[in-house]
Amino acid sequence: MTQITRSTCHALIAAAFATASCAAVAQAAGADANWDKTHPRRAEVNGRLANQNRRINNEVRQGEITKGQAAQLHRQDRQIRKEERAMASTNGGHITKTEQRALNQQENQVSREIGH
Repeated sequence: MTQITRSTCHALIAAAFATASCAAVAQAAGADANWDKTHPRRAEVNGRLANQNRRINNEVRQGEITKGQAAQLHRQDRQIRKEERAMASTNGGHITKTEQRALNQQENQVSREIGH
């Protein structure tokens, strides 16, 4: 390559990198602006998770489950919460009815394990 061609190539790469960086920043800013923790479907899922957390802690206090069993149940709930956040981040801070249904099914499974 000649010196002019290399310079042009470097300039094009720098411009592409700058454009990609600006787009990523704009997308992140837009995602933060649309994040809605209080959306009704999210609130319902997260309310259930909070209730299950209380139930798990009560079961440990009452001696009905061991701390190890509680830790496993808490891990499952944390995984559900993580999935809920990931789903919401792809939908502008909301979860779809289908996603809510899937999360509720997972919560139902954990709920059945509490208190056995």
